[in-house]
Amino acid sequence: MAKRRPPTMNGFVVIDKPAGMTSHDVVAKLRKRFNEKRVGHAGTLDPDATGVLLVGVGYVTRLMSYLSGMSKSYVGEVVLGSTTTTLDDSGEVTKTFDMSTVTLADVITVASQFVGEIEQIPPMVSALKVDGKRLHELAREGIEVERKARRITIHSLTVAPTNESHVFTIDVSCSSGTYIRTLAADIGTALGGGAHLRNLRRTSIGPFGLQDAQELETAVLGPSRDALRGMTSVVVDESVVQMIRNGRSLPLFDGDGPWAVSDEHERLVAVYEHGGDVAKPGVVFAEPIA
Repeated sequence: MAKRRPPTMNGFVVIDKPAGMTSHDVVAKLRKRFNEKRVGHAGTLDPDATGVLLVGVGYVTRLMSYLSGMSKSYVGEVVLGSTTTTLDDSGEVTKTFDMSTVTLADVITVASQFVGEIEQIPPMVSALKVDGKRLHELAREGIEVERKARRITIHSLTVAPTNESHVFTIDVSCSSGTYIRTLAADIGTALGGGAHLRNLRRTSIGPFGLQDAQELETAVLGPSRDALRGMTSVVVDESVVQMIRNGRSLPLFDGDGPWAVSDEHERLVAVYEHGGDVAKPGVVFAEPIA
């Protein structure tokens, strides 16, 4: 089997994903833009959603697993009075409700009940797999399957009015794996009717926010180590770099880990993880990457 050629470039970029594109569409466009096949993202966004999408290029794709589990924040609009097939405004209306008497105070009170650790059933229009097939693929075939509720955490949830009486803005900080469209639908149900989501925008993933995001068409690749901004950084000398290349465990660094390990030239060497009494290699690069 032919040996896979090394990447032409390595780096990291935060994209402000436009509406009307899948996260995979963004990756495909950046493959062409950077002339590099190895491009991957962390934290899928729905086609209609916009906002922060983390993208690794070259060997940095190996670091995406460390980013996908970070907490996220979103803003969106809860539209009271109707439910849809997709739980957002891209679907067909399935039922309508008279919720004209619901006040802002009512929505705030109900929304507060969802703050903390709760159980949430993933929507059929999601990328989760059941028996090897993604739920949204089954949904397109008109098939609905039973989904297990998952424990997620809503760190904060604020509600504000809009210029439409039946529409409210929500600002959500939550754990990875939270579905904001499901949250909107559940709020509607708890108010005695129904609701769906619109205008979803992700404002942050971990330490990466909209202030870091670039437009897709003009995005410039940043240093590889930028991908691990939220991780404790450790600088080691050349003797330790050689040990790392050999896959050696190391004495624990300060903190709980994982640790982004760089050489004295600020090039990324590895990611080490807590392994009991020692730090164990999670990802090791054959050569340091800038």
